[in-house]
Amino acid sequence: FTDLHGNMTTYVHKFQIKTLSVLWELDLKEHYVFEISICTPTNMTRKFSPLLFHILVIVGLIYDATTFVVGIQVQPQVPCYFIFGDSLVDNGNNNALATIAKANNRPYGIDFPGGVTGRFTNGRTMADIIGKLLGFPKYIPPYATATDQEISTGVNYASGSAGIREETGSHLGNRISFDRQLLNHEKTISRLSALQRNKTFTEEYMKKCIYLSNIGSNDYINNYLLPSHYPTNKTFTLDQYATVLVQQYSQHLKTLYNLGARKIAVFGLARIGCTPIEIKRFGATNRKLCVEWINAAIKLFNDNLTSLVKDLNSNYSDARFTFLNVTSLSAPHGDIPLPSAPCCDQLREDGQCVPNSRPCHVRGLTLFFDGLHPTEISQTVIATRSYKSLFPTDTYPYDISHLARLKL
Repeated sequence: FTDLHGNMTTYVHKFQIKTLSVLWELDLKEHYVFEISICTPTNMTRKFSPLLFHILVIVGLIYDATTFVVGIQVQPQVPCYFIFGDSLVDNGNNNALATIAKANNRPYGIDFPGGVTGRFTNGRTMADIIGKLLGFPKYIPPYATATDQEISTGVNYASGSAGIREETGSHLGNRISFDRQLLNHEKTISRLSALQRNKTFTEEYMKKCIYLSNIGSNDYINNYLLPSHYPTNKTFTLDQYATVLVQQYSQHLKTLYNLGARKIAVFGLARIGCTPIEIKRFGATNRKLCVEWINAAIKLFNDNLTSLVKDLNSNYSDARFTFLNVTSLSAPHGDIPLPSAPCCDQLREDGQCVPNSRPCHVRGLTLFFDGLHPTEISQTVIATRSYKSLFPTDTYPYDISHLARLKL
């Protein structure tokens, strides 16, 4: 650990070990359920430099009051768990596609128990961690390799560079858009119905599952913000684009409902203007080292998506939709600048790590693994607060643990 803060080094080093031990629990105790209690910053931590304080709040300090319920083997809280989205939750569906948007090489997966898998981070994704919190003993398999024996507990359809819009990410190569992910889900339902030999049973079974959607980032990063490749920047204002995107998203979510989904958790978008790749492309516009006009655009999208969730809950009384506010989930409380340096020492133009490049050593104290994707510890923060919200702004109208308990 590099001594950047004098006599605080020892404390931070111990702190990092404690943080990593939490992640090891996920490796070694995969068949156990655990609960995380999150504390508020102490006076001691406020004496740190602003940057270090921010990192500790985001990726470490939440474990200062951690309590585990370990040793109690339980059944999953829902029978199955289906995941839709992009590279934030992709776990290998892009590996065999003709695209440069894939993560089946080092340094990706350097901290994952199975090594390189196609996850766009150093370890687990937020979808993986939410699955563990729901009580699933194994990680939900990617659609590309899911067997008949595996699909009854869920499938991951997510695809790196995919978007709400069909053309999004096309300059990077092939990808599985949200529309095509829904078609794949329809095929899974048919497979499951054939295996269970009872269509009515399958329909009732699917209503009890959790459906997680995390998509939309690429519709900005690999579409609107790349006018050299896509015309949307010239066709729509930012306000119009947010409206059009959420209208299209609405149709996808209604299709998911028509396929039998009744418990649907929808992630909002993170502050894309604070990612290393967008800061490099456009330059920071404030002292927080972020591109604020991009963040303002993301807020338009999230506000529209929140309104959509409210409308869907009003219109579909036999289903529940919930909004997971990544802007709140990934943010500290306090006016502290964001660290924007990625863990990879070499990035490609599209923001991914150069294959076989060296990652940083202190991944437990880093927000971004590459120019776009959060580290495992950052994803752990988002996942745990999505599952059990800490602040009223984290989720609307409720968190995933509440969604799982609902009787519909």
